[in-house]
Amino acid sequence: MAMVLDKVVPFGRSMDEYIKIFNLIDTDLNQKIIGIGDGPASFNAEMTSQNKSVVSVDPLYQFSGDEILQRFNEVVDNIINQVRATSNDWVWSYHKSPDDLRHNRVKVIQEFLSDYEAGKKSNRYIVGELPKLAFKNQEFDIALCSHLLFLYSDHLDYNFHLNSIEEMLRIAKEIRIFPLITLMWKNSQHLDKIVKHYTSLGYKVEIEEVEYELQPGGNKMLKITKD
Repeated sequence: MAMVLDKVVPFGRSMDEYIKIFNLIDTDLNQKIIGIGDGPASFNAEMTSQNKSVVSVDPLYQFSGDEILQRFNEVVDNIINQVRATSNDWVWSYHKSPDDLRHNRVKVIQEFLSDYEAGKKSNRYIVGELPKLAFKNQEFDIALCSHLLFLYSDHLDYNFHLNSIEEMLRIAKEIRIFPLITLMWKNSQHLDKIVKHYTSLGYKVEIEEVEYELQPGGNKMLKITKD
């Protein structure tokens, strides 16, 4: 059974998950990266501890750390209980069980919160949201968008996707988006049109299989680069 959510939830992912989700290799990790819709991910904290360059953007960052934790605590058990009730339908290759998934999400938000105030002061956590971002043209090498575009296709229409991807390509030389299926575990209704649109404009558009999978069939990532 698919996930029932009425809005984007404040779940974050670790650096190891980002590496697997986006097929990031060492040369990628050493570039200037922006994570869009990162939420309470520990990716920025972990990358910063290794002296790598990441900026995270999310409307969530208008809130204090305590408020973010409260929002997380309000939704985590409902989500994990939905997963637990249908545990045989999910892929337990990275996370080993619903309890392991919960443990990992708690660990990630704790690491995020330990870095959050320092990261805000150094402009690593910036309030903002698609489809308009306050960055210069080509300010970043890679823009990553995890668990927002395509996943919430039933909430966000085609024009939102088109405008958001256009904005990502304005600020970064390359963009990567994961996953390409919806909360209902179906291929996004916007994906084919997006692929055709950017292919016709001369961009290099690739759909890559990745190591990470939790939703069945949710193991593909879209990469668009200026050819």
